[in-house]
This record gives sequence, structure tokens and C-alpha cells, in this order.
Amino acid sequence: MVMMIMMVMEIVGSNGLMIMMIVGNYPKLIKKAPVELVYNDINDPIIPWPAEQFEEGDKVSDAEGTTIGSSHGWVASLMHGVGILRLHDDLNPVASDANPKCITLPPLVTLPQCQTQIITNVSLSSLSPEEEDCVVAIKFMGPQLSYCRPSAQGNSKWFNIRITNPCFFSSRLMFSKRHNMFCIPGSGGQLIASWNLCKDEHTPKIQVLRYVDLPELSEAEREVMDTCFTTEHLVESPLGRTILVKCFRQTVDGTNLKTKAVLVFEVTPKGNAFYTRHLGNVTIFISKSESFSVRASSFPGVSRNQVYILDDTEIVLFSLDDSTISSSTDRVVAPYFFPPQNIEY
Repeated sequence: MVMMIMMVMEIVGSNGLMIMMIVGNYPKLIKKAPVELVYNDINDPIIPWPAEQFEEGDKVSDAEGTTIGSSHGWVASLMHGVGILRLHDDLNPVASDANPKCITLPPLVTLPQCQTQIITNVSLSSLSPEEEDCVVAIKFMGPQLSYCRPSAQGNSKWFNIRITNPCFFSSRLMFSKRHNMFCIPGSGGQLIASWNLCKDEHTPKIQVLRYVDLPELSEAEREVMDTCFTTEHLVESPLGRTILVKCFRQTVDGTNLKTKAVLVFEVTPKGNAFYTRHLGNVTIFISKSESFSVRASSFPGVSRNQVYILDDTEIVLFSLDDSTISSSTDRVVAPYFFPPQNIEY
């Protein structure tokens, strides 16, 4: 068995996905899965959609689900028009092509003055939604946060929380195994909100961050960062430390975003956010899946003290040692990093 970190690179034919190891000379894998799980633009001529796939008059949003996130290798898709969320392992490289698993959750409930069509991300509290105590949490764009327990055997239902502070409306959710809490960083990185949804606690714990030992930046660097779109990502290290990654991206060519800077902070239980360039044996992976980190020494070829970033139009490697950014503006139809999986050769 070989434990490797993978990402979906491209579509091969009408029902094949090419899976690539992050590093190393391992062979690429061809995984069969519905193309619409990762690519939903039926009008794009780059992807050869089979004419028989949709009945006359159908729209892609009505006929198929849209992939809206991934956690622990499980992919979440939203069936538009009916508001039903499905968890499945179609994109997991080690899942069965012939018999993929699929768990259908109850129809979503939209809170007044909220929406449940645009989702920032999905997070699982366990490795699999089939585990008895697993909680599935969804952060929608806006004030709604919802969660349910898939294993409730017919009694599964959504619990809905209205977030009052607008700084959390566009933020991404993560699950802290150490604290058994779902956490969201506020826009700008000044606050972190945490919920113990495993105990149905709907009132968040708010942590105010105090930044310590900020890096010395030149005037030119500050001017560039001031013009950037900033996103914040919470990651838990293999030792349980909370890490906050701030990504600064700038629009190029009028459309695409390009990473211009990355800042990494270690957050203490008291709310001190220490700027760091030394994560030691830790490597971080950020994509449209739930962010995760690994011990670099456990994965041959993975460089320590690095941040890998995968987005629709960019693949980035950031080195904390010297703050260098290596990037390529490739089009990625399925921008998902998959956490370590057992691959048998």
C-alpha cells in the first residue's frame, strides 16, 4: 500500500477523470465518474457533451447536480430545483467504478432571507458519513449554516443556524478534530467562530485574533497586497495546532485571479496569531475541498514547509522558507485535492 495525496487533473472522454499524484513518479490513474460531477457548463465547446445525455429542453442545472465541495474524499453535489444534497465517492480514486457509494440527505430548508443554492464548502466531522456519529455541515454564501447526521436512519434532518455577523457570510468551514468543533474564520482574519454541532450547540464561541510578529513589507509589497482579493483558510496541523492561511490574489487579464502573496499564522488558544515561516514537517493543501495538512516526511516527495493551492485557473506552490510563489495558470476543471488515500499497485 502507498499513501498518496492526489488531485483530479482533467476529463478523459465522456466518463473518465485523470487522477494525478501530487509528487513522485507514480503513474496517473484513470477514474470513471460522471463528467457533470466536476464540469457543469453544457455550452462550453471544450467539453464534448454527448447529445443523448440531456432531453430536449433540459437545462444542465435541472438535469444534473452540481459538485459543491469535498471533505475526506467524499464529494457533495447539489440537485438544483429540488434542494437535495448527495454525498458520494465517485471522485475518490480508490472508490469502486462499478458500485460507487451515494448517500442522499433530506431536502434543504432555506431560512427566511437566506439562500441555499450557492455554497462556500462542505465539512464532515468524521472520515465517512456512514459513521454513526458523523455530522455533515454546509456553509452557504450568506448567513445560513446547516448540519445533519446522515446515519440517523430515516430520522435525519437539517438543523439551521443563522449567523448574525456579516464577516462570516463568505467564509469557509473546517472541522477541528482536536476541539471537536466546526470553525469559520471571519473575512479579514480578525475573528474565528466555532460551533460544537456534535452536541447541537447553536451559539458560537467567538475568538478575537491578535496578530503578533507581522512581517516587514516594502511599500511596493503593501501596494500590491492592498489591491488584492483576500481569502482566509483555517487548517489543523497533524499535531492539532490551528493554522490560518491568508491568500492574496489579484485580477489579471480582466478575469483570472493570480496569487501574489501568502501569509501563514499559528493561532494559539488565547487568540494570538503568530506570523510564521516555519511549519516544520507540515505541508498544507488548499483547494475547493476542505483544506488539510500532512506530515511531509510520511509522503515521499512532498516538500515540508509548503502550501499547495489549487483553484479553477491556477496551481500554486508557496514555500515558507523564502516566501517564493511558483504558479501556473492552467485550467483545472476539478480543483480538488484529495487527502491521503491507500493506492495499491
